[in-house]
Amino acid sequence: MARAELAAADFLRALGVPLDSPHLRATPGRMARAWAEMLTPRAFELTTFPNDEGYDELVLVRDAPVRSVCEHHLLPFTGRACVGYLPGERIVGLSKLARIVEHFACRPQTQERLTKQIADWLQENLAPRAVGVVVVAEHTCMTLRGAQAIGSSTVTSTLLGQLRDDPRSRQEFLTLAGV
Repeated sequence: MARAELAAADFLRALGVPLDSPHLRATPGRMARAWAEMLTPRAFELTTFPNDEGYDELVLVRDAPVRSVCEHHLLPFTGRACVGYLPGERIVGLSKLARIVEHFACRPQTQERLTKQIADWLQENLAPRAVGVVVVAEHTCMTLRGAQAIGSSTVTSTLLGQLRDDPRSRQEFLTLAGV
């Protein structure tokens, strides 16, 4: 953290931000701690249970928070994810769907890659009949600079298995996801 704090101070000075005022003296340390927090996912274990009841309908978690930084400008993007699956032999602890989103979002990312990583990870670790992920986010690299398209959002989706191949299942998922 000490090196990150020194680098933050150098960065701010290079941009002409004076650090001698009482309000800014501790900013490099706060900045380094904030970035460390944003880029460090919490550990979690995937909790699955036998699907003893043979549940075969969609399971969705909507509005899981997404908080990441774009890898091109290192500016934040935030939004919501809908993560769903059609169970196979096992079901997952519901909180883990939101934790998977957090896990992959805590690094410099593109929204497209994030969406696919969540879906692929669930497919590999849960072996469901289908997985669907939709992410809707606002990118400050697009709203605060460049195009300055304030209020715009980006939507990405990854659909695997039956949600990709069966039009009725696909439509059901997208409707429940709010797309």
